[in-house]
Amino acid sequence: MEKNRAIVARVEKAAIASPLSDEAEVIQKAGIELVDIDASTEDEIIAKAREADVVFTVRAAFTRRVFENLPKLQAVVRCGIGYDNIDVDAATDNHVLVVNIPDFCFEEVSNHAIVLLIACAKKLARMNHLLKTAGWGASRRIMEPMGSIWGQTLGIVGCGNIGRMTARKAQCFGLNVIGHDPYVDQNLARESGIALKSLPEVMRESDYVSLHPCLNQETFHLIGEKELHMMKPSAYLINTARGSVVDEPALIRALQDKRIGGAGLDVFEKDPIDPDNPLLKMDNVIVTPHSASYCDASFKRLRISVGQEAVRVAQGRWPKNVVNKGVKPKVALVNAG
Repeated sequence: MEKNRAIVARVEKAAIASPLSDEAEVIQKAGIELVDIDASTEDEIIAKAREADVVFTVRAAFTRRVFENLPKLQAVVRCGIGYDNIDVDAATDNHVLVVNIPDFCFEEVSNHAIVLLIACAKKLARMNHLLKTAGWGASRRIMEPMGSIWGQTLGIVGCGNIGRMTARKAQCFGLNVIGHDPYVDQNLARESGIALKSLPEVMRESDYVSLHPCLNQETFHLIGEKELHMMKPSAYLINTARGSVVDEPALIRALQDKRIGGAGLDVFEKDPIDPDNPLLKMDNVIVTPHSASYCDASFKRLRISVGQEAVRVAQGRWPKNVVNKGVKPKVALVNAG
């Protein structure tokens, strides 16, 4: 492949960055053409990305039909950690590399999980609102009952990098940490202070449950009616992973029926959340707009990493982070080094 003939396409330009963003600078400095594509549907992606060797995207769905109709495409780079909008099996079948950026926001997301836990436990959002709108007395009346943080049990569901980092930070607040993950190395979990248990044990024993699995067929609605029924009536559910890890209607029912203490949610089954979603009207639920990963520094790292991975493939080199490691690429690639 001739370097200057390679084309990198940025899908959903408005959702990613401006034309002068960090990833654009990295790609253009390498002498590679960058084109912006405003596409979200299968037909739009197929029509507009036909000449691209590499694409990168945030939310656009790369389905089997898309991969089968982009014969020139060598790689799709997901601008983030999760890649549930990409059919990895279809990409592999069509010799397309799936690349993600797995390490750009460990600190930010784990911090956000801890912030939501503390905010739920201390009723911060509700007290802030009442003190500003109804006065001192009203804000103090909701203090009872209020659970503790120190000496309580945090259950981590999904003990990957972010889950383990959350566990280590939680221990600074005196929380005991248990966790469930059928795939995590037990030594890694132990080093992070996580006592591994079954999912039912984690749901029953935890005062706070923090979700950190990736979203796939196995984890879709991993937390449903049955799992929510296992939780203590005083327990809180924290989700900074993916909305569909939780059966949202089941969660809404559990909250409405006071079967759990509350929730701290950064993600929802529909993103952005519908303005009439009952979760937005509940006093025992704290919500943020899928912002756990964000800080200026982390997103700058993300954009630079996306550009670097796109350049590696466009220049005939293996990227650093390949999701479908067994893929046979369309063009022979050399090790990135």
